[in-house]
Amino acid sequence: MDAPTTTSADNGTSGENGANNGGGGWFTPRKRGATGPGPHRESGAAGEDGEGRIAPPSRPVAAIRPVGTGAERATVTPPPGNPPGPQRTAPEARVPQARTPHAHAPYTPAYGGAPEAPAPEAPASHYAYSEPQQPTRASAAHEQQSNASPDAILVRRTMAEVGPVADKVTSYFYALLFVRHPELRSLFPAAMDTQRDRLLKALLTAAEHMDNTAVLVDYLQHLGRGHRKYGTQPAHYPAVGEALIGALSRYATTTWDDEAEAAWVRTYTTISQIMIDSAAENELHAPAWWHAEVVSHDLRTPDIAVVTVRPDQPYPFLAGQYTSLETPWWPRIWRHYSFAGAPRSDGLLSFHVKAVPAGWVSNALVHHARPGDVLRLGPPAGSMTVDHTTDNGLLCLGGGTGIAPIKALVEDVAEHGERRPVEVFYGARTDHDLYDIDTMLRLQQSHPWLQVRPIVDGKAQLPDAVREYGPWNEYDAYLSGPVGMIRSGVHALTGVGIPFERIRHDSLEELVAAAD
Repeated sequence: MDAPTTTSADNGTSGENGANNGGGGWFTPRKRGATGPGPHRESGAAGEDGEGRIAPPSRPVAAIRPVGTGAERATVTPPPGNPPGPQRTAPEARVPQARTPHAHAPYTPAYGGAPEAPAPEAPASHYAYSEPQQPTRASAAHEQQSNASPDAILVRRTMAEVGPVADKVTSYFYALLFVRHPELRSLFPAAMDTQRDRLLKALLTAAEHMDNTAVLVDYLQHLGRGHRKYGTQPAHYPAVGEALIGALSRYATTTWDDEAEAAWVRTYTTISQIMIDSAAENELHAPAWWHAEVVSHDLRTPDIAVVTVRPDQPYPFLAGQYTSLETPWWPRIWRHYSFAGAPRSDGLLSFHVKAVPAGWVSNALVHHARPGDVLRLGPPAGSMTVDHTTDNGLLCLGGGTGIAPIKALVEDVAEHGERRPVEVFYGARTDHDLYDIDTMLRLQQSHPWLQVRPIVDGKAQLPDAVREYGPWNEYDAYLSGPVGMIRSGVHALTGVGIPFERIRHDSLEELVAAAD
C-alpha cells in the first residue's frame, strides 16, 4: 500500500561547559566569514542576502556534544545570568571517547544513486488519532502551570513562533546545511519537496512528546534504525544540528535567547544520541537494507498492482507492519508500503500498490516493475499488530489498498488457530475498486469467525456502516486507508464506545508525507 504506515506515529545538557552555555564541543559552529558562491548553492534560496550569499544566523549558536540516552537524567544548573527558576532535567553527560561511533560499511548504491537524506522522517501513531499539536502563543502562558519541563516550554514556544514561517525555516535550514557541508547534498533526493515537509513534522512531534520518555525514545529509536538504510553516519548529526540551530535562531526573533538556544541544543543532542545508539545496536543483528527481486506482478486494475518479491536474505516481520521501499528507477526516493500478508514459509513478501498522480515510486511499481527487477527494502516497522494475549475480537476498517495490512491481520489470526470474531469492513469508491474482494471472500468461506462486508461510496459510507452493526465494546479496532477515512473512522469508533487505547491505525502524518 502506497503511503500508509503503521509506526506509527528530547532534553538535557552535557556536562562541564554544557551546564553553562548549552554545549561544549560536539560540533563547533563555523566562523561567520564571507561565504563565496559554491556549486551546490541555488540562487534566490530563502535566507540569501542581496548578493546571493547565504546570510549567517542572526546570532552565534552554541556548540553541541554527545550525551547519554534519554533514560539517563541529571540535574543541571541554569546558565549564569538567568533569573532563578526551576532546574532542568537532562541526560547525564557521556564522555565522547567512552564509546567509539559505530562504523558503517561504505555504501555502494545498487543503482548508481545515493541513499535518501539523513533527515527525520515523519512519525506515526498506532493508537487513537492524535496529530502533533502545533503550539500557539495563546497556550504559552498555560504551559508554565502545566507539568511540562522548562526545556519543553522553551522548545514549544520556538515552534509556535516559527510555525507560520515553516517554509522559510526549512528552506534556510537546507541552505545552511548544503553550503556549509556540500558533500551531504548527494545523500538527498534530487527533488526536496517531500523531504522539506518531513523536518518540521518530526520536530513538532519531538516537541510534543519530549516529556513523554516512553513515546519519544521509542519513536527516535525507530528513526535511528530506519536511517541506516540512507547511509547515515554519526558524523552527519552535528552538521544537521548546526543548520537547525542556525535556522531557528534566524526566524524565532522574539522567543530566541540564550536560554532557548541552550534548551534546543540539549534537545537536539539527546535526540541525535538516542538515534545513534539505536542504529549501533541494530547494526549488530540486522542489515541496513535488503535486496528483493520481483517474482510476480499482478495488475488487478489499470492503476493497482500486487507486487510480490523475494528478499535476498531472511526478512523477519509481523503481520500489520510495513516497510520502506526504493526502486531502481528513482534512487534515494523511499516510500512506505504495508505487507499484504502474514509471514510466509517461502519468505515471499507482497505489497498492494496504487499508482497516484505524479507518484514517482507508485507509478514505477505499477507500470514498469516486472519479474526480475530488484528493489531495496528498509527494515520492518510498525505496531499495528494483533495482540494474541487477549480474546477481544478484531474490528478492521480497510479503505482502498488499505485492505493489504487488514488481510495480513486476518491471516495472522488464522495461523494462530484462534476463533476470535473478526469483522472486516472493506471500503472502496466503486465496485471496480474492490480489487481484492475475491481473496477476502475466500478467507471468509474458510473461517467461520470472519465476516467481510464490502462498502462502496455512494451506496453507503464506511463510518456509517460500522455504526449499523455492533456492539463493539469487546473489540480492538484497526484502520488502514486514506487520511479522510481514518479521520472519520476514528470518530465513528470512539462514538460507538471503543476507547482510544484500543484503536490502532496508520499515521495521518506519514500518510500525507509518503503519498508521493
